[in-house]
Amino acid sequence: MAVQTVASTTDSAASPVDLGPAAALSCRECGHRVPLGPVFACEECFGPLEIAYDFSAHDAEELRKRIEAGPANIWRYAPLLPVPADVATKPNLNPGWTKLVRADNLARELGVTGGLYVKDDSGNPTHSFKDRVVAQALEAARAFGFTTLSCSSTGNLAGAVGAAAARAGFRSCVFIPHDLEQGKVVMAAVYGGELVGIEGNYDDVNRFCSELIGDPAGEGWGFVNVNLRPYYAEGSKTLAYEICEQLGWRLPDQIVVPIASGSQLTKIDKGLQELIGLGLVEDRPYKIFGAQAEGCSPVSTAYKAGHDVVRPQKPNTIAKSLAIGNPADGPYVLDIARRTGGAVEDVTDEQVVDAIKLLARTEGIFAETAGGVTVGVTKKLIENGVLDPSLTTVVLNTGDGLKTLDAVAGTGLTATIRPTLDSFREAGLV
Repeated sequence: MAVQTVASTTDSAASPVDLGPAAALSCRECGHRVPLGPVFACEECFGPLEIAYDFSAHDAEELRKRIEAGPANIWRYAPLLPVPADVATKPNLNPGWTKLVRADNLARELGVTGGLYVKDDSGNPTHSFKDRVVAQALEAARAFGFTTLSCSSTGNLAGAVGAAAARAGFRSCVFIPHDLEQGKVVMAAVYGGELVGIEGNYDDVNRFCSELIGDPAGEGWGFVNVNLRPYYAEGSKTLAYEICEQLGWRLPDQIVVPIASGSQLTKIDKGLQELIGLGLVEDRPYKIFGAQAEGCSPVSTAYKAGHDVVRPQKPNTIAKSLAIGNPADGPYVLDIARRTGGAVEDVTDEQVVDAIKLLARTEGIFAETAGGVTVGVTKKLIENGVLDPSLTTVVLNTGDGLKTLDAVAGTGLTATIRPTLDSFREAGLV
């Protein structure tokens, strides 16, 4: 177990930090390593920092048994995450181990013969995958002595931070675009923390938070997706771990992932690579596909143009949880899609709504707009001959449709009748 000494943001004296197998922070661009701490950018090249681990003590068979004997949440994978060994005993929302639904009805609609699955993360405590990443960031916040948990958010993250902070006894103050869906605003506010609307889009909110971190007013604040980002992002790996374990310790052939910042997709790839390296799954080819809404599709646009640079866009889509016009991990998404033989595609808002209804009608899963994006893109990729319908495919639904009711507001009553059988028959319902 690696124990590093870092300076807390609230105490100038150094203190030991136990984050399990996490050994250091390593720059994704130049490889420069620094001790574990609340930093997110490389001091040498300004590239993004991520967790480097020491997994050398793990035996594959023993590790598999340990995982399978663990709790039914993400902490079953504690030996592979930047958390202390006793993480499951601490007050946390304990997200994860959500359903991997075999979607045979949807498969028939789409012409998939190789097995189609929906990884349904709407079953998390605040009904989105963001509970996974916040759980990781919370443990880092504890380790580094922060007293306030914060974030910039397009909605789901705000609710996840508010709930996790309430459970763990932290103060929370989160920042969102002022025009988010009302359901997400209410859900973020109900946990009793401070919720602040910023006039502008998500990128404006994120810039403000970066400024606050450097100001004395932000002293003692852990911004889960800024100064705690290296730890926060590791939560997305647990999606990869769970999918493979739920498939019988087997890699999926194809996986379709929504793109907001792009971090979820890059960390799913990292998780798959770790499982291969540890000998927990057989090393064989897999393809990763990225999904965006047409009204905010900077990564898809770059992919189709053959570019390596992602040009920012001004978001204009109903898929607000994916409306990040300048995605930090966009270039890395392009690398992964090309390396694995996948692709990045986008769909219109109309196609998003159609896909939400398709998934609900075929599998009884009510997805939020991000889920509509992944299902819609999956359908489009199959129709265009890009995604192979004969292979095992996993599609991610990252949130609950109750959060984005406005997107399907036209859906309603089939008929209104008098309380008589004659009226029932007249309505053509028999």
